Amino acid sequence: MESISNLQARRIALAAQGFADRAHATPTLATLQRTLGRTGVLQVDSVNVLQRAHYMPLYSRMGAYDVDLLRRAASSQGRRPRRMVEYWAHVQAFMPVELWPVMQHRMERYRGERGKWGFTADPALEPRILAAVRERGPVTARGLDEEFSRPRLKENWGWNWSDARRVLDYLFLVGDVAIAGRTSQFEVLYDVPERVLPADVLALATPTKAEAHVELVRRAARSHGVGTVRCFADYYRMAVADAKVAVETLVEAGELSAVRVEGWRKPAFLHAEARLPRRIGARALLSPFDPVVWERDRAEALFGFFYRIEIYVPAAKRVHGYYVLPFLLGEAIVARVDLKADRGTGRLLVKGAYAEAGAPSETAEELAAELIRLAGWLGLSAIEVEPRGDLAPALAAASAAAGWRG
Repeated sequence: MESISNLQARRIALAAQGFADRAHATPTLATLQRTLGRTGVLQVDSVNVLQRAHYMPLYSRMGAYDVDLLRRAASSQGRRPRRMVEYWAHVQAFMPVELWPVMQHRMERYRGERGKWGFTADPALEPRILAAVRERGPVTARGLDEEFSRPRLKENWGWNWSDARRVLDYLFLVGDVAIAGRTSQFEVLYDVPERVLPADVLALATPTKAEAHVELVRRAARSHGVGTVRCFADYYRMAVADAKVAVETLVEAGELSAVRVEGWRKPAFLHAEARLPRRIGARALLSPFDPVVWERDRAEALFGFFYRIEIYVPAAKRVHGYYVLPFLLGEAIVARVDLKADRGTGRLLVKGAYAEAGAPSETAEELAAELIRLAGWLGLSAIEVEPRGDLAPALAAASAAAGWRG
């Protein structure tokens, strides 16, 4: 069995995620398509303290780009078919449209389980709301509330959805409706799949459950480059047992090979097409929902980086801050910053900045340069570094030296 060093595994993983791709001076739809081919999915999250989650992995790999590219890729325009659609792929995420039939086995499981998360919708409302979507779509849950929803109760914070929203969410999980887009307020627009998905995608044969598992693990392995069964299972939120069987199938087919990775306790598997660059010259801020770090044990094994998102931690108990982004420099995560876009005042607020052990001397200068680039992309005109964290003084000085307010 081949053995590889942890550094080699890290380079393979970063290359698989697109950090070894040649930058395009002006990112285009082709650039976005290439990037989605690397990440496989783009997690969707409602938190907008800096930028919506699905925009950030594209920025981390493509640099400053026109966010309208994502809207164009996730909609049908003239002869150009939709390339991306939302579904429960990792969690709520954009995925390539061709994965829709691969997810049919998941949709049928949700139908049998009557939904997710321990609650379900009113079955009596389902045919009526589906008929309304077919007649009026694309439509928001709010647009159907007056006709179909009772007054909302105040208890159960976080699940205080209207009746229409609950039914629509169930119909989405089982594939009877699809997400056509979102409003400017980030509300979901629901429609029937035949008006959302390209006809050739809807005409594809539905794979068996075993075939779907193999395809999802194949894609996860391609996006990871190298990983454990648990790494691959997490990518599309599969059962580890199902992922294990799929890995065995792909090993037998020669698409994966077993390898030992220095410092890893569990067996690992290398994708046959994985690249091992001589170096990675990245400089990127990673969203908390970036595939490089979203599986926290993997991030710790690859980078020696212990990371926990603290959005739901009471402010007094947070260690690093509310919305903390790891800073990737070269092939190492060298710092983390708690960021907020204060759009009202045009400032990028650095609420805290922390260096990792062994961070190189140029970390503050490189991070300042990346924050300046990020601020420009977000349309912000100033950077304000608050005095929290061991890296904050040097970062404030570096941003001021670059001509930005520190």
